[in-house]
Amino acid sequence: MKFTFTERVTLQSFTNSIIYAQRSAMSRQSNTTDPVSRFHSLSTAASVSSLPGMISGEERAPLVNQSDVEAGHTTHAQYGSSSMRTSASGEHLGAFFRLTNRRKYSKRNSMFKKRIRYYVPSTAWIPDYSVSLLGGDLLAGVTLAAMLIPQSVSYGTSLAKLSPTTGLFAAAISPIMYSLLGTSRQLNVAPEAALSLLVGQAVSDYRRGDHHTRPEDADAVGIAVSTAITFQVGLFASMLGFFRLGFLDVVLSRALLRGFVTAVAVVISEQLIPMFGLVPLENQMNPESTLDKIVFLLEFSWSDYHKPTMLVSFGALLVLIFMRAFKGLFKRIWWIERLPEVLIVVVLSTIISGHLRWDEEGVDILGVIPINTGGHFFSFPLKQSIRYIRGTTSTAVLITIMGFLDSTVAAKQNADRFGYSISPNRELVALGAANLFGSFVPGTLPAFGSIVRSKINGDVGARTQLASLVTAGITLLATFFLLPSLYYLPRCVLASIICLFVISLFGEVPHDLMYYWRIRAWTDLAMMFLTFSLSVIWNIEIGIIVSLIISLLLVIKRSSHTRMIILGRIPGTDQWGPIADNPGAEDVPGILIIRIRESLDFANTAQLKERLRRLELYGPERTHPSEEPRRQPASTLVFHMADVETCDASAVQIFHELLETYQNRGVELFVTHLRSGPREMFERAGIEELLGPEAFFATLGDAMASIGQQ
Repeated sequence: MKFTFTERVTLQSFTNSIIYAQRSAMSRQSNTTDPVSRFHSLSTAASVSSLPGMISGEERAPLVNQSDVEAGHTTHAQYGSSSMRTSASGEHLGAFFRLTNRRKYSKRNSMFKKRIRYYVPSTAWIPDYSVSLLGGDLLAGVTLAAMLIPQSVSYGTSLAKLSPTTGLFAAAISPIMYSLLGTSRQLNVAPEAALSLLVGQAVSDYRRGDHHTRPEDADAVGIAVSTAITFQVGLFASMLGFFRLGFLDVVLSRALLRGFVTAVAVVISEQLIPMFGLVPLENQMNPESTLDKIVFLLEFSWSDYHKPTMLVSFGALLVLIFMRAFKGLFKRIWWIERLPEVLIVVVLSTIISGHLRWDEEGVDILGVIPINTGGHFFSFPLKQSIRYIRGTTSTAVLITIMGFLDSTVAAKQNADRFGYSISPNRELVALGAANLFGSFVPGTLPAFGSIVRSKINGDVGARTQLASLVTAGITLLATFFLLPSLYYLPRCVLASIICLFVISLFGEVPHDLMYYWRIRAWTDLAMMFLTFSLSVIWNIEIGIIVSLIISLLLVIKRSSHTRMIILGRIPGTDQWGPIADNPGAEDVPGILIIRIRESLDFANTAQLKERLRRLELYGPERTHPSEEPRRQPASTLVFHMADVETCDASAVQIFHELLETYQNRGVELFVTHLRSGPREMFERAGIEELLGPEAFFATLGDAMASIGQQ
């Protein structure tokens, strides 16, 4: 039987105490018994001599029988040829083994609980929930529900081209799973305008592609396409999280995102078509691209508009803008700031429409809204949607990336604000699980976090995910019991709600444009305009894909350039500094001192030779290769490698070839400040043998002193 080090030490102390106790007992008996038989049943020499073998786990005669110890029986132990009765030792060792096993089980159980609390955060906040947080969570949940219910109806009908229930289910089903697995306490998961628009474009493409689809079949096609997209979004997000790819949010620049959001605002401005009452004419003309729809609006909005619809929609939009501005003037009065202007407009317009019978004037109303999920409320996602998987994969990938980026920004903002940390990888898993769970309700839209909603959630008082559970519960109840009350709600009012979102998006554009212009970020401006132009002229998918490819190429280009600087002596001191930052730094003639400012890997060493050649001939200034060299070729090259923490095999191989090239030119080579990890790699690769031990110095000063002596 093998023991750990701690168990061996503990077992040895137990054995010594047992021997000492038996000796003491027999010593007391020696006062009344024959001295010759004092240690009749104990061979001390054998016991002590067997301890080394016993402690190493190789004893031949066991101290006790393991089965007897576990059963708690009196045991016999044999040492050499002697035997003894050791009931006391059996009890002690039985207790020892039971205590050790109990500690091991307790440690494993504690570690398992920690892992569960880490990967399933709800197992941490639900048992430890404080009643003092209940008021804020309930208020935040009710406030968000008042804002989210009309928004979700608008996203489902106006943007996704589906039933209103698809947006409501996304706001009610998916947040339940995120509340159990998400690490952000204020993030509210629900359908987003831009993502719903992508779903709507995919739904419209499939409906236009099948000219034999009957009107009753169009709803089934839309539900199947939406379910296929949501299922794939959940699958992709979960896979990104499992493979720990949460760092992908650093790949996309803010300029690219701003270009995308601005393009989304322009695309969503298509909602002006129902606001002017031009939907029947649109169905006849069938403009496809965003540019076509803008031209359609400019051509027919002044001549073929429907007056009652236009008055209702733009009147609702003016009321929304006024109420939002009014709330901005009274931010310090909490009940005014918390007014749900969207819900107020929806309720009032529904009541007025039913009283004045706007539907008889030709205003399109919401009407009867069946809870249409394709036959069953819960259904396996691929049952009816598998034929649409391949055609919707690109849309699902874009929705996953854009939704994760928006959710991550919102989660990080709230984490910094309220003093806790989040894990992007666990956020990906939670968002993926939420969408997978939502896809089991056919037609549910993809759901992700929102910066605006999450900020409002925290402002109102949300401190745990209970607020999102309250919002989800109210939304689910509204879906089944309150939708009939929205029978007379004009659809153009839903379009007005979307246009309010568009206005807020456009309001952020001038600030970003001025910022990029002021800091002369021409590359970011170009990325922003490229994303915007491609998204508007063709479609959002092409705009995002092309911009993503360009963004990745820029990242690769920047990472492939090894960061190096030329060092020179600062006058009047023994210190060395970059000659680009210190104009007075002395450049030693014939000696090139290069400081490598990052770890070396296969990516940034591929162009190391060319970069060194340019530094040697042209210095740190940016010059065109056609110009004449500004410096003389170096006769001595010193590498300052204090910043090189790691060096992979490819980088070492390229560096070895580079050093051989310089040696063949007759250039003296020295290496300073080399760390232990790269030095070990250099030794194994033969670089130390190539240069010799005398070429390595602890400091740059030592290397320059040695060069001066030569």
